[in-house]
Amino acid sequence: FCTPCLQECLKPKKPVCGVCRSTLSPGSRALDLEKQIETTETTCNGCNKKMYLSKMRSHAASCSKYQNYIMEGVKAVTKEPLHNTRNFPNRFTFPCPYCSEKNFDQEGLVEHCKTWHSMDAKQVVCPICAAMPWGDPNYRSANFMEHLQRRHRFSYDTFVVCDYDADEDDMMAQVLMRSLRDK
Repeated sequence: FCTPCLQECLKPKKPVCGVCRSTLSPGSRALDLEKQIETTETTCNGCNKKMYLSKMRSHAASCSKYQNYIMEGVKAVTKEPLHNTRNFPNRFTFPCPYCSEKNFDQEGLVEHCKTWHSMDAKQVVCPICAAMPWGDPNYRSANFMEHLQRRHRFSYDTFVVCDYDADEDDMMAQVLMRSLRDK
């Protein structure tokens, strides 16, 4: 848990469990959970050695094969830095197409337009879509506010690692493969 969430659960008047929100008594331990951790077997993904969950953290810290397994995973999701960023469009901040105020992230642009331009009927190009490889920088939305609220309610890169060079079918295949590996 992050510190603010823990602090909320441990308020002096009535501390509660961070998961089930049941009242905690001071100094109580989750003995049933501790017993389950002590008796549940797992296998190290590096060396395939079997051990109890309670021993996994100390084993992982000293197992070189596990360290290599982790590093391979890091390499798989880490991309090399771009050498010349001038050739790539900015896909992180956007100008308002109505008033040209700049540097909004996707959610910020949606909120700004809802607050200041909800009644503006002018047809404009969506700066978020225009920055994407599949976007048309000349397409003017008939109802930009509707488009923003339907298409850009949240930022996809918050939930997935975006590969802007892959087409939609490739990205779907990657997601399915990752979900099968995570089972």
